[in-house]
Amino acid sequence: MKKALIAYVSTLLVILVLDALWLGVLMSPTYKQMLGSLMRDKPLLGPAAGFYLLYALGVVVFAVWPGVNAGSVWRGLGLGAMLGLIAYGTYDLTNWATIVAWPPLLVFIDMAWGVVVSALAAAVGVWVTSRWA
Repeated sequence: MKKALIAYVSTLLVILVLDALWLGVLMSPTYKQMLGSLMRDKPLLGPAAGFYLLYALGVVVFAVWPGVNAGSVWRGLGLGAMLGLIAYGTYDLTNWATIVAWPPLLVFIDMAWGVVVSALAAAVGVWVTSRWA
């Protein structure tokens, strides 16, 4: 139980910190410019919290645990990257296919971010869990 909690909390913290920097500092003007009126002035905290809690669980189950079991941060990193590509790709490609104003450039920016944030969160999750659990 302790090992699972360490894996989950460390992974969740990495995702939260990186996404706060990405969405709040680095990309906020770009998202506002590209999405315009599709964006809320302030995000709804409940759905956002639900996403982060669920996504961190997915990263742990599909990338961190396999990395811990293999004794390989690299395995966690690779599986995290793949999960990020699949998850963010599913979201962005579906939006591109169904929302008239969805910018194609945003699809590729967001999918690349999904790869990066998921890979880094998984790698840190594997490293922290292997070292301290």
